[in-house]
Amino acid sequence: MNKDQAYAELIQRVKEQSLLGSCASVLGWDERTYMPHAGSSHRAEQMALLARLSHEMLTSPRIGELLAEVEDSPLAKAPNNDHAANLREIRRHYDRAVKLPKELVEELARITTRAQQVWQEARQSDDFAAFQPWLEKIVHLKRQEAQAVGYQGAPYNALLDEYEPGATVPEVTKLFAELRQELVPLVAAIAQSSKKPRRDVLEREFAVEQQKAFGQEAAAAIGFDFDAGRLDVTTHPFCSGIGPGDVRLTTRYHPNRFNEAFFGTLHEAGHGIYEQGLEPQHFGTPRGSAASLGINESQSRTWENLVGRSRPFWEHFFPRAKQTFAGSLQDVSLDDWVFAVNDVQPSFIRVEADEATYNMHIILRYELEQALVSGDLEPADVPGAWNEKFKQSFQLAPPSARQGCLQDIHWSMGGIGYFPTYTLGNLYAAQFMEQARQDLGDVDGDFRRGEFGRMKGWLNEKLHRPGQRYRAADLCQRVTGRPLSHKPLVNYLRGKYAPLYSI
Repeated sequence: MNKDQAYAELIQRVKEQSLLGSCASVLGWDERTYMPHAGSSHRAEQMALLARLSHEMLTSPRIGELLAEVEDSPLAKAPNNDHAANLREIRRHYDRAVKLPKELVEELARITTRAQQVWQEARQSDDFAAFQPWLEKIVHLKRQEAQAVGYQGAPYNALLDEYEPGATVPEVTKLFAELRQELVPLVAAIAQSSKKPRRDVLEREFAVEQQKAFGQEAAAAIGFDFDAGRLDVTTHPFCSGIGPGDVRLTTRYHPNRFNEAFFGTLHEAGHGIYEQGLEPQHFGTPRGSAASLGINESQSRTWENLVGRSRPFWEHFFPRAKQTFAGSLQDVSLDDWVFAVNDVQPSFIRVEADEATYNMHIILRYELEQALVSGDLEPADVPGAWNEKFKQSFQLAPPSARQGCLQDIHWSMGGIGYFPTYTLGNLYAAQFMEQARQDLGDVDGDFRRGEFGRMKGWLNEKLHRPGQRYRAADLCQRVTGRPLSHKPLVNYLRGKYAPLYSI
């Protein structure tokens, strides 16, 4: 077999494994949207079987043989061509996977499927004790995973690398510390300002069916293709890229709160636009996959916040909002509305947090996760540790576990190491937007006219189509000409809030 044939067989095997993974994605989407509650145990067995089969496919000795055969060929020499990028990332996944016992992979899938159902019930009933045994199992399994994979420095590095390849605890901690140092005085200045928005305008009657129609209209306008996707309801919103032509968005509605569903829909549509922007011919390979969760998150935060909360966006969409919700917004001006959707105040719920305080929520979780993985914090002590850190950061005491440590789904699904990618996404988003403005010129004029194609096209070209041709840090350097920094995000936040709050 020559090198070209070996590479072709390798890609075929990897694509087949990805197809099996997409089957699991459909089951995961169904579990969190339409599956009957009583189906949880059976679904856990389905997911465990698929996880085992997928792991066996990825760790087949034949994969190792094919990698060894082509890695010394000309195909692998140019570091950023399609072949080399695929080989680099397939090698990374293979080396990680072969270190994980299939029993551990299967058990993680089984436990996390059940745990997500328990978490949903525990959150509903505000009962951390019901979820605690499952969190203990998950933390135990994730510690085993970190040990099996191996790491340098902190064990958390082994889990972080799964979501943000190449990122390390020292680098992330430094970035977060620099960001926090700038955020604390900004939030304090806003809190001391005498100017306050009319918060009530967002807490009036917003009929769910009208919210759904308005949110779907906005998501389509910014570029999400509903012929290749759909929008459904769930407890904790998410986007699932099943494969080419099939991207599922979810949100949740409250009849008296506008922000929750609308900005949640824009957020998930941002993820969906990224998934739809990946090149379909590369599906199932690294070249057809998101560069990292941080880069993926940058796309959701771009459309949710940098575009969706901007005044130019609402200069176009606010007249439509007044038509759609005529009974609730008759007395509301554009100035009132823009100020309200950019309100800054400490809050308990991460997904409802404003842009200025949001990253403090992530830093709290990042610190707790490291302590859980290292063994410095046991799951039973999470509520107390959470509340203590929350009070230090926000000067608020969570009134319940539901508004505290039970609010997020991530730990129940085994996503320890995931949370830092949210703040990394905010940092990437601000830095990419700075560059887009330099490259494209007057994008605000586009947004005022309801035109989002140039922005979407720039993102497609610069960030989506390359897939994993570059690691996240390299992609940032290539697109913006500099490494990731906290400064663009801080400059963006100051530029937005200074005129709103006269600070």
